[in-house]
Amino acid sequence: MENSIKSSAINHGLYLGGLLSLITVAIYAINLNLMVNMWLGIGLLIAVIAFGVVSTAKSKSIMEGFLSFKQAFSSYFITVAVGIIISSVISIILFNFIDPEAAETVKQLTVESTISMMEGFNAPAETIAETVDKIEGQNQFSVINTMKSIAWGLLFQAVIGLIVAAIMKKTNPDA
Repeated sequence: MENSIKSSAINHGLYLGGLLSLITVAIYAINLNLMVNMWLGIGLLIAVIAFGVVSTAKSKSIMEGFLSFKQAFSSYFITVAVGIIISSVISIILFNFIDPEAAETVKQLTVESTISMMEGFNAPAETIAETVDKIEGQNQFSVINTMKSIAWGLLFQAVIGLIVAAIMKKTNPDA
């Protein structure tokens, strides 16, 4: 892969990481209730995918309209990986070192949101209790849990990246 594609993907990843970190810090400063807002989470997921697609499109333009599947996937994946990792590091620092009490607040908000959602689906009381115990027994912002979250997130993004790469690839007929 050419260095220009790689550097472009890294730059887009840095922009994505900056945006996600800024949103995390803004939510922290404004209202922690937004941390458990499903619609905000969906919006952030769409933003991550959009950054990956834009990065892939930029790589395609760098390569004068031709991009192999590998180049397209790499451009997408590097962008989202850099962005997600930067944002996760900021969350670890914010909720483990700067304000661990905020992590506890988010945990309680997550419990309340989960109970409300599960009751809306008419889940049995014992299932709700088990789920609540599981949430209360872990620190979602711990380094280990954050690394697990990153791994699952990157796996999901890899699948999306494969789809994007399949759509965006274009081979050069002259090559």
